[in-house]
Amino acid sequence: MWSLAGLLAGAGGLLYVQERHLPKRLSAEASARINHDFVQADAERSRLAAELAVVGQRRAALQLEKEGLDRELAASRATVQQLQGDLASVVESLPADPRKGLVEIRAARFASKAGLLDYHLVLTRESAGARPLMASVQLRVTGDSSQRGDASVSLKPIALTMGRQQVVRGSLPLPEGFRPRQTTVQVLDRGAGLVLGMRILELR
Repeated sequence: MWSLAGLLAGAGGLLYVQERHLPKRLSAEASARINHDFVQADAERSRLAAELAVVGQRRAALQLEKEGLDRELAASRATVQQLQGDLASVVESLPADPRKGLVEIRAARFASKAGLLDYHLVLTRESAGARPLMASVQLRVTGDSSQRGDASVSLKPIALTMGRQQVVRGSLPLPEGFRPRQTTVQVLDRGAGLVLGMRILELR
């Protein structure tokens, strides 16, 4: 009897402590809900970890691509510098402009085809200075017109920003039925309109 009484007293004390001083025990439904939430959270953590791994792989691939592009850019810059040096050497070997203007027309080539005047000019400045030169090239073409005989026409000015040297090339339309023989090249200061260089060249 004493043992039974002690057992009952101990069980009652345990129940008292659980009810009064310990957190309430979860019901079966609450336990199932917590377990379900834990499973979902663990699945979300796994998904985010997988996405993080994919992002890391993409970042590594982009870094490798950037390094490759940086190497290509450095190689391109080196090639451009070499070509600029080669161009400067070639330009210096060209004959001087007889008129010796502020801008020299060192070489020129013109060709007429399909109603267009193809032009190719090489210009240089003796004193490039710190600032680029804002200039324009005016081509005045003399030739034969099917309507007027001998005639001269001024073509659309070619705007350029010139440093130490400049290669200018392109095509401009000619009047219908016009056959050019000679071209006068003028390099003008775009702001003041002053003539910086001039040369008369035959078409070949």
